[in-house]
This record gives sequence, structure tokens and C-alpha cells, in this order.
Amino acid sequence: MESLAENLRTMVRRPLSAHHVDLLRRAGDLRTVQTAEVLLVPGAAQSHLYYIEEGEFEVFDPASDERVYEATAGPTQFIADIGLLTGSRSPVAVRAVGPSKVIAVPRDALMDLMAVTPEMSDIIVSVLAARRRNQLESESSGITIIGREDDRRVRDLVAFAARNRLPVRRHDPDSDEARALTDACGVDASASRPQVIIGTHEVLSDPTPATLADRMGLRLPVEQRAAFDVAIVGGGPAGIAAAVYAGAEGLRALVIEDLAIGGQAGTSSRIENYMGFPTGISGADLCWRGEIQAHKFGTRFAMPHRVCNLDVDDDEFGLTLDDGTRVTARAVVVATGVQYRSLDVERLHDFEGAGIYYAATEVEARYARDTEVVVIGGGNSAGQAAMYLCRAARHVHVVVRGGSLAASMSSYLVDRLQSDPSITIHYHTELSALQGGDSLEAATLRDRRTGADNTLPTRAVFVMIGAAPNTDWLSGTVALDDKGFVRTGADAGASSAYATSRPGVFAVGDVRAGSVKRVASSVGEGSVVISAVWSHLEATSR
Repeated sequence: MESLAENLRTMVRRPLSAHHVDLLRRAGDLRTVQTAEVLLVPGAAQSHLYYIEEGEFEVFDPASDERVYEATAGPTQFIADIGLLTGSRSPVAVRAVGPSKVIAVPRDALMDLMAVTPEMSDIIVSVLAARRRNQLESESSGITIIGREDDRRVRDLVAFAARNRLPVRRHDPDSDEARALTDACGVDASASRPQVIIGTHEVLSDPTPATLADRMGLRLPVEQRAAFDVAIVGGGPAGIAAAVYAGAEGLRALVIEDLAIGGQAGTSSRIENYMGFPTGISGADLCWRGEIQAHKFGTRFAMPHRVCNLDVDDDEFGLTLDDGTRVTARAVVVATGVQYRSLDVERLHDFEGAGIYYAATEVEARYARDTEVVVIGGGNSAGQAAMYLCRAARHVHVVVRGGSLAASMSSYLVDRLQSDPSITIHYHTELSALQGGDSLEAATLRDRRTGADNTLPTRAVFVMIGAAPNTDWLSGTVALDDKGFVRTGADAGASSAYATSRPGVFAVGDVRAGSVKRVASSVGEGSVVISAVWSHLEATSR
């Protein structure tokens, strides 16, 4: 499957050109670095990119004080974490192996150079993205979660980190690694609550996804009354595509996302029918690439934030966020997608995060190891999840209310499901009951024709039964259909295909009535809508 993890040695063979280095010299300062001097610290803000003129640097584990990778970085390479581009904090530690010299380039100057020098930007983004993906795959990080795998709070932290591409590692409380870290921090390794240790000495007390986001700079704020050309509400494929094209066209753009970049597509473990990726790509990787592109073009992000209200004042729109911040924009692109539908089954909410899941990524797949797995749904997301989970699960049971998958699932997925001996499809079946203590232990399936029940021992049930549009925040500003999807084009009395009934407000992706509900079409709509936004801005500027 395609990923961002290009081999780091391959990346070494892609040095910046002499012209690029000259630009860095003009923008930065030459610094002497002493042996063992640390340039990147876990949890610390990043202010510079360091281009190596002389010397050698290594990534090291603050806990063991040992080198993490065999390879080190030397002349013609540079030191930075990809969070330098997005404004987040470093999850790794880097130090000098011996006396060295670097060109220290301030972040703002670097971003300006990257905006006008695409060849240099491509190299820097590719190298930093490859390094981050390598950290994720190897779980190399200076951020450590101490807690048991079956603890729901630990699972929430791990899932949040994965959705936000933040590398973390986890140790059981009774492991030697956990005891060494907690001893260094002076805390109790056997504490009942999870603990997050940053580096070797800082401990987040009673950590939550929100506190981890704040500490690692993942919460991207926006200034009160900040003004933009276009506000893009939603960070899924449609919203990110719009963000890339808006930034590339020179618009002052803001993306507002309430959880993590990727939206529902970000929970897809493998998308195989997206053009250009013959071996497939995860939804999270696809959207992350787009986010980095958008940052490169100057698009701003506010995350995690939810838009609570949209109001109109002449040709300007006001958006009120969940923390009370109000921003303005001359145009709005609605790309809020959909939210997962749940099931009316007793105790389902009790087991959410502890046996009931709404996504099938590598994080959730850990909890499916060596157990019977139930996937509920007949769409492509359910089929993709079943194919992905059967690698780790003992057996996968796909539960479908109807008698066929032909109308709701791509034929290539149907063929694979039917031919895989590790997958059983249960037609005319529904989930009727769940059993367990603190976590799920069994699920009962009921034949809708006969009423017969079949109870399966399982620790993982994946609910993928479709979704409802996220349009409550629009509060009557634009016309919706009877299911809550946004009407556009002729259906809304508008001339542009993605324009809504309110001039200046556009809708793209899954939230739009009549959309195809595919990642590729969402990306296409997000890309195309910016031309309509341009036309609106030009018309209202006259």
C-alpha cells in the first residue's frame, strides 16, 4: 500500500540545490553547535530549520539516551520535524554527535521561501513527511503513554494521536520501560489512570485528547475577528482539496475542523480505487498530504474547533466557533461531510471505544487480533474494513440487513468478500444484543426472516451503517433537502453547480445533496469550487 514512508536513505539522495542553499544562507544565520547539544526537544516549539554545513546529528531516545536509528544526518541534510510547517511541537529529540555548524533559518523566512521556490519546497516537504511516517510506523517518539491497552482512556489517546499523525509509544504500567520512565519522573507506574510522559521528566496529569492536543500544539487557534477571503468548514477530502486550491490561487483561506484532518475518509484503512495509487492509500495519509500542501500555500487551519453559527452581514459572513471566537469571510465553503450513524442496541454506547468502533484503521485493528470480528454495514466502507481486518482477526462476519450487496458496494469488493475464506457474509441479519463487563465479550446476531439468534464471542464490532449530514450549524442560512443535505446548483436556484441558495456560500463533498459520496469525487468538487468562489469574490468587489 502506498504511504509517505519513502526510505530515508532515498531521501538523503535528494539534497537541496546550491541555489536553494544560497537562499537559506541569506535567510538564516550560521551557528556553531557543540557536541551533545540538543536542537529538537520532545514537546518543545520549533522555531527554525537547521541546514547542516558541517558535523553529524542523531535522533535519540531521551529515556535510554541511545540513538534511535542507525543512520545519522550530515552535511547537505537538514534538521526539522514536519510540525515546523504546521505550527505543532516536536515529538522527537535530535542532538549533535560532534562539533557542528548549521544554518538556522527562522520558520517565517522558511515559509516565505517555500512559497516562492516550489522545487525547494517539494524536497523539504517530502523529506519531513517521510521522516514523520517513519516515526509513525516504528513508534519512535519522545511521547510515551503509560497505561494498559484495554483501558478506554488509553485507547482514546492512542486513537487521537493516530488521527492527528502524532507519533506516540505505549508501555504497560508493569513493564521495565514504564518503570524506568516513571521512576525518572517521580510518579507511580501502577497508578490507575493513564499517564503521558513527554521526554523523560514532564508528566501530563489525568491526560485527555484535549490536553494532549494543547500540549503538543495540535490545537490551532485563530485570532478573534480575523478576516479571510474564504472560510472552508470541514477538513475531509473535499475541504482539504478546496484548501489547497484556495491557497495556490492566493486567497486568504481558513480551514475549520472539529476533530482531525481527514474527516470520515481519514478512518478508511485502505482506499484502492483512487486514481494514481494502484496499491491503495489510507484516507489519513491522503488527507495529510493535502494538509501539508495547503500549509505550504499559506492556508490557515483552526482545529479542533466546531462552527456553531453562521450569520450574514451584507456581503460578509460571520462564523462563531465553539470557544466564542468569531471570524469573518467573504465566502464560505461547506465541506462538513457526515457523521456516523449509530444503532439502537442496548449497551452499545457503554462499549464505544471498548469493543464498539466506527472506524477500521491500524489503531482499531490492534483490538481485533485473534478474535471473531463483526462488521455491520453494506457499503464500501464496511467492505474495505472487512478486507483490512481479516489480516488480524480470527474471522470476520459481515452483517447486512438486505439480501444483496450489489446496490451499495463496489463489485470488486463484493467479489473479494465472497471469495475470502476468512470472511462470512450474513444476509438478512441485524445486531440484536451485546454482552460483556467493562469491555465487549460477545455479540448476538438475529436472522430477520426467522428470528433465530446466533451469539458470537467477539471483542470488536465495527458499525458502518452510513451517516447523517453535519448541517445543524447552518441554522436556516441555506436550503436543505428533507434529509438535511445542502441543496446546490439548479436544485437551490443557483447557476453554479456548487452554489447554495445563499450567494457566497458553497457546498462540496458528502454534505451536498446529490453528491456521489466517494473520495475522488469529493476531491474533485473541492478543487473545482474555488473557481466559483473566485467569481463570487470578483463580482462582490466591483
